[in-house]
Amino acid sequence: MRVLAVDVGDKRRGLAMSDPLGLTAQPLDVWERRTLPEDIRHLAAVVQRHDVRTIVVGHPVTLGGRVSPQTAKAEAFAQALRSACACPVRLWDERLTTAQGERVLKEGRVRRQQRRIIVNQVAAQLLLQHYLETQRQ
Repeated sequence: MRVLAVDVGDKRRGLAMSDPLGLTAQPLDVWERRTLPEDIRHLAAVVQRHDVRTIVVGHPVTLGGRVSPQTAKAEAFAQALRSACACPVRLWDERLTTAQGERVLKEGRVRRQQRRIIVNQVAAQLLLQHYLETQRQ
């Protein structure tokens, strides 16, 4: 049962995928945003190619649990995915995943230019790992 996680950034969509048993999260890809229909078609193809059973979309609420403009964007994106894919699409709290991803990349001495490109992918991996651990409990 593979799970796909999507971190919805303003410029890029970070993707991570679980192993077939749904135990671990691995980085998959960084997709440069285009139009919403193109992004949805790309992700629908990923879902089909990898036999994804669930999609988890990062839900960016503030530290206080309030909604923000980014929250509305993620919700609209998740709704568009629901219309295009037969599998369940779940919004999942992504508080601090981008900050954690940035910290991990800095500790790994990844250059700033490269960090900006892959931070959404790392955030998606962290988001997915949290989701998978929560599902096992």
